[in-house]
Amino acid sequence: MRSFGTYGRVRPEQHYLVQRVAEIADFINRIKAGRYVVLFAPRQTGKTTFFRLALGALTAEDPTYFPIQLDFQMMRNATPAIFYDRFYQMICMQIESVFQKRGGIPSEALTQFLANTTITDDFSMLLFFQQLGSLLDSGSHNGVPAFKKVVLLIDEFDGIPRAVVSDFLYSLRQIYLSEEMQYPHSVGIVGVKSIAQLNYDRSVSPFNIQDEFRLPNFTREQVQELFQQYTDESGQAFALDVIKALHKQTAGQPFLVNRFAQILTEELGIPKTETLTMADFAKAHKQLLMEGNTNIDHLRTNVRRDLRFEKILMQIASYESGVPFNPDDALMNELVTYGVIAANADGMCEIVNLIYQHRILQIFKPTFNGLEHTYFPEDSGMNFIDYLTPTGQLEMEPLLDNFCSFIARAGFRVLQVPNTPREYVGQHLLYAYLDHFVRVVGAAMFLEVQTGRGRIDLLLLHNQRKYIIETKIWEGSRYYESGKKQLAAYMKLEDAVAGYYIVFDHRRNPEARVETEMVEGMAIRSYVIPVVQEQPSSVSG
Repeated sequence: MRSFGTYGRVRPEQHYLVQRVAEIADFINRIKAGRYVVLFAPRQTGKTTFFRLALGALTAEDPTYFPIQLDFQMMRNATPAIFYDRFYQMICMQIESVFQKRGGIPSEALTQFLANTTITDDFSMLLFFQQLGSLLDSGSHNGVPAFKKVVLLIDEFDGIPRAVVSDFLYSLRQIYLSEEMQYPHSVGIVGVKSIAQLNYDRSVSPFNIQDEFRLPNFTREQVQELFQQYTDESGQAFALDVIKALHKQTAGQPFLVNRFAQILTEELGIPKTETLTMADFAKAHKQLLMEGNTNIDHLRTNVRRDLRFEKILMQIASYESGVPFNPDDALMNELVTYGVIAANADGMCEIVNLIYQHRILQIFKPTFNGLEHTYFPEDSGMNFIDYLTPTGQLEMEPLLDNFCSFIARAGFRVLQVPNTPREYVGQHLLYAYLDHFVRVVGAAMFLEVQTGRGRIDLLLLHNQRKYIIETKIWEGSRYYESGKKQLAAYMKLEDAVAGYYIVFDHRRNPEARVETEMVEGMAIRSYVIPVVQEQPSSVSG
């Protein structure tokens, strides 16, 4: 039986695989048209698997195409001489591999050519491809037809040494624009950094002939297709609401989809005779939010590369008015390269999926805020378990009333929470408070963001009952009132039993509010919580 792949390349014979029929057809059409196609996307988004599958489909459809697949991952520190020597050796190995897979033997002329040729620079590379193409397009091969068109695919292209990148790209550009040079017929370049981010001569782009190819995340239908393959082999089904929730939390990011499924089907010990339910999903979700895997490790490393990233990410997450995406902003572009943010259809920044947003909040949340022992009034004897009734219901209203009182009791001490910008300290403290609560009572907490920015909706799940807490920063009465309507609509969508609306007010003269009202048929309890802006001078002195 196959498995869900999260380690290295996904292989059809070993792993469940989204076929991406439409995307492969699009790619093949571009190759046939002789395009030079580039795909730059974050790691673990399935781009290498996709291009290999697409080349396999192309050569199955038309065996006269000759694919050469290279990888520049090991090239980064090579001198130009070593780079071109390795480049040549990799091409020779690929040529041998293709003939073996096709069950053929190269002509004597091709064999002699490869034995007596070297590539030493960009110009000799031009001559090499022209001669190679002519020799491949020959009827002298044993067991295979003549190969009419060479397709060159370079993976991990951003591993190319800086000393050669400009001349290398100019040579490919010359081949593309020349009427005499026909080999390679098409080129595919795959990497993390775009060509604009590589260190070439900034005066002119050496590769302005590129055809950018965008590989989208999985749609919900593709996730369902992927899981159906597992069901067909194992007999174990995924409930439809699990597929819906999983796609919503991951936004179809390929690694996260497969990792979620891996936890559900392999690590939770659920009998194959049982359908995977939302209760199982909650367990897998909790594990994914706590574990370290390669994808999350990359996320953690990347968002900590620059101290300024926290401000951008928290602004995106905290203000409904949003942060406009600026394609000329270096910090934003760096976060895009790392696969952390993207520009949405409205031209605003958004964090790319809910799992990442949840983990980002955890990354920036202090491990200890210094106020944990003051969550409850001194000598009250209260604890989080007191907000769980004997019948297993969460008493959210008194829980949040206490949070409101806690912020008031803490006063200026909220400003002393370590490594936390004052602007976001309220949300950090609420997240820490609720995270502690759900651990004590055995509930699950999901981050639910409808727009990808501005509104942090926390969905608490306990005994199959849903409680929604929406939190934001005060941006004016209009946003405050519209937020209630948005929460009411979301409550209806999720069939939640209760909704709570918490707005942190950072103005100099804030107005505390606590009110319960019916909004579009839903009961919503709202809190406007003042957050201290400065430490009193009598204390600070």
